[in-house]
Amino acid sequence: MGNSGSAVKVCTDHQGGINWLSLSPDGQRLLTGSEDGTARLWSTADSQCRGHFQGHESYITFCHLENEAAFTCSADHTIRKWDVVTGQCLAIYRGHTSIVNRILVAKDYLFSGSYDRTARCWSVDKEKQIQEFRGHRNCVLTLAHYSSRDVLEEDEEEEEEEEKVSRDLLVTGSTDCTVKVWWVSSGRCYQTLLGHTGAVLCLILDAPNRELFSGSTDYTIRTWNIVTGEQLKVFKEHQGSVICLELVNRHLYSGSADRTVKCWLVDTGERIQTYKAHKHSVSTLKYHAGILFTGSGDACARAFNSRSGVLQKIFRGHKFIINCIQIHNELLYTASHDGTLRIWDIRGICKRNKRRLKKERSAQGRGSQKGSLSRLFNNKVGCMVEQENRE
Repeated sequence: MGNSGSAVKVCTDHQGGINWLSLSPDGQRLLTGSEDGTARLWSTADSQCRGHFQGHESYITFCHLENEAAFTCSADHTIRKWDVVTGQCLAIYRGHTSIVNRILVAKDYLFSGSYDRTARCWSVDKEKQIQEFRGHRNCVLTLAHYSSRDVLEEDEEEEEEEEKVSRDLLVTGSTDCTVKVWWVSSGRCYQTLLGHTGAVLCLILDAPNRELFSGSTDYTIRTWNIVTGEQLKVFKEHQGSVICLELVNRHLYSGSADRTVKCWLVDTGERIQTYKAHKHSVSTLKYHAGILFTGSGDACARAFNSRSGVLQKIFRGHKFIINCIQIHNELLYTASHDGTLRIWDIRGICKRNKRRLKKERSAQGRGSQKGSLSRLFNNKVGCMVEQENRE
């Protein structure tokens, strides 16, 4: 394991901490939302700032970037939509009565969660609130979205005509210790998932497998069947709040305030790896090409071999907590409360990891070939013995 030296580039344009970092679907742009009340647009081609979005009256809590438009939400109780080319504010979504801390864009919908204990659904184009989801007893911290078409069979679907027209569902996690599933069309609560004894900080959805994962300040991760609401498993080994989740190939990675990340086999609930070395909470994580990247409250990002758990590199340079990371074209982007966006070259780690994976696969192939030859030999011997016995 080696140190990374310094970042390829350090972007210092923001005048306050960066709370979130979003990558556009086409990978051409990044969006940062800051404590200074502004958002900035960055080109991934040359790492230059290409847009400066000003207008919020308080700090930006979260941001989301599409190819054509950017979205920001703020402690000023509003959400804004921006043109990524001109920087012009295209829409202001008003209605929340407290800090808006999370947004999610899906299809033509914009969803938001707030400290006012509600989630809301807006028309992206019409600047209009479509639905309000009211029922949580405390603030809504995290959101997920899916369609019942993804998970329900025809004979399982709700009979209400209104809900059959639009089969979209919103999932909300709250500090009231519950997860709720809502019909978007009617605002009706479809399921309340009970079991957590602390605030729900993160959600991750696996719609094809009908599963939802929730992480909480009660130190647990819970798996739910999103059709029946049944709690399937409880992952209990963390010794601190579960802050972030990542799901890759039926492996669940969980970052915690206990300074570790753990990897779990979703199908069995078995914990198969623990990634240590952090000196503070793990605030964010991202899986890429067999490598687990983490950001921490100790101001460092780290790269681990996801299979062995071996720490491969530490990225030092930030002064405060790393709030978000993104990866594109073998560059690692880290956004911190110190107000900087740092860009790191990870080609060396990725190449080494690819070589290692190739060797492992080659060894497995040889082992498989040996096993096949052994079985072939044993079969031949067996046939000879059987023939002798017959004779």
